[in-house]
Amino acid sequence: MFGDLLGKLQEAQQKMQESKERLRHVLVDGEAGNGTVKVVVTGGREVRSVEIDPALLAAERKEELEDLLITALNRALKQAEETWEAEMKGMAGGMLGGMGLPGM
Repeated sequence: MFGDLLGKLQEAQQKMQESKERLRHVLVDGEAGNGTVKVVVTGGREVRSVEIDPALLAAERKEELEDLLITALNRALKQAEETWEAEMKGMAGGMLGGMGLPGM
């Protein structure tokens, strides 16, 4: 019984690593200011790129640019988090579906 449980735990750990690796290759976007600031992050929440409209690079628009960067990053990171949660939920559901607990 414990050998089977240990095997399931090792399988879960391996599937978690595989999911994390897959998420490193999933790209999600976030933008703000009608597309004047665009950010791409991975499903693992790593920032991959930032694109800024040159019109925002003027000194007098510094504060606006900072606000738009924060908004775009937060949007992309929220989407990455949702992607990560969906991946983990799918992984857990797939594993628990085949795992009956005695007496429950």
